[in-house]
Amino acid sequence: MCRHSSNYMVLNQLSILNYKNIHQADLSFSAKLNCLFGLNGMGKTNLLDAIYFLSFCKSAFNPIDSQNISHAEDFFMIQGIYEMPDQSLEEIYCGLKRKSKKRFKRNKKEYTRLSDHIGFIPLVMVSPADSDLISGGSEERRKFMDMVISQYDKSYLDALIRYNKALQQRNTLLKAEQEADDALFSVLEDMMGQMGEVIFRKREDFIQKFIPLFQSFYATISQEQEKVDLVYESHARQGELADIIRNNRQKDLIMGYSLKGIHKDDLTMSLGDFLIKREGSQGQNKSYLIALKLAQFVFLKENANVTPILLLDDIFDKLDSQRVEQIVKLVGGEDFGQIFITDTNSANLDAILHKVGSDFKIFEVDKGVIEETQPRLL
Repeated sequence: MCRHSSNYMVLNQLSILNYKNIHQADLSFSAKLNCLFGLNGMGKTNLLDAIYFLSFCKSAFNPIDSQNISHAEDFFMIQGIYEMPDQSLEEIYCGLKRKSKKRFKRNKKEYTRLSDHIGFIPLVMVSPADSDLISGGSEERRKFMDMVISQYDKSYLDALIRYNKALQQRNTLLKAEQEADDALFSVLEDMMGQMGEVIFRKREDFIQKFIPLFQSFYATISQEQEKVDLVYESHARQGELADIIRNNRQKDLIMGYSLKGIHKDDLTMSLGDFLIKREGSQGQNKSYLIALKLAQFVFLKENANVTPILLLDDIFDKLDSQRVEQIVKLVGGEDFGQIFITDTNSANLDAILHKVGSDFKIFEVDKGVIEETQPRLL
């Protein structure tokens, strides 16, 4: 096995049954680069999503687990064999039957809480769906922060789960017909304040360290043509969070939900002096997103002490050849571990194969059938 670094983690083998349009696949992968080639709608993204599922206990695209089972089938199963930095092997299994709870196992031992698995197999995915990070609501940008921090900080994930539970209970009280007990409101507001402060500090710390990485990647991809920035906004900057939430209770009762708190945090994304969602071209937006995700990768690598797996889904669309070349140079370098990359255009993949040298595999994907093939142009 080719290893460039002692902290690489590699997905050696993957077995899939009835996941989306992939009825059966048993695959073994290169430790460095795996290229998936095929027309749109053939299942390339579904294969990446199955790998994503083994890291995050859910699909990147469809939160309703049962909808990921192949049509007319009763269950799906995904199983991966990972080689860890110390060369030990870990078997991760996920199975779901219709109308049943999904089961997640590590080395045949079932997890009692799925959140215990998050961060064990660090992973970063770049896909066309990421455009929601720029064009979507603030929830998408919070999800981005949560996904990075949760993979290296268990206490963050714990605080987030507890905050969201208190938020949900408070929102139920706000909607209730009869007047709720003041003491109960106070308990929930204190919990939101306490957990919210923890989340705020960790998000703040993350963003401060993350910005220089992100700006550096963007400068490389755009060949220093534009400047970019990120600003983290939160109600927690305005004082004690519990007091802010409590003082807003009357307004919240009228609205029926909680208007203040870290569940309203946002990231302002700018290109030069403008918001990128207003001014950015398609190529600039794409470059911005790829820079965000590559910075996420490096940040995770440094903080989770293991090199994440990188999934690149159809990332070259809408980019000019210079930007494609810069990205190829970046991901072909020594900083990245195992990479899975999809494209409909074999020329882009061939360019990457030339850059990374010998350790790669190519797979052709056609109507959910995945077969390893030989490179045509090397």
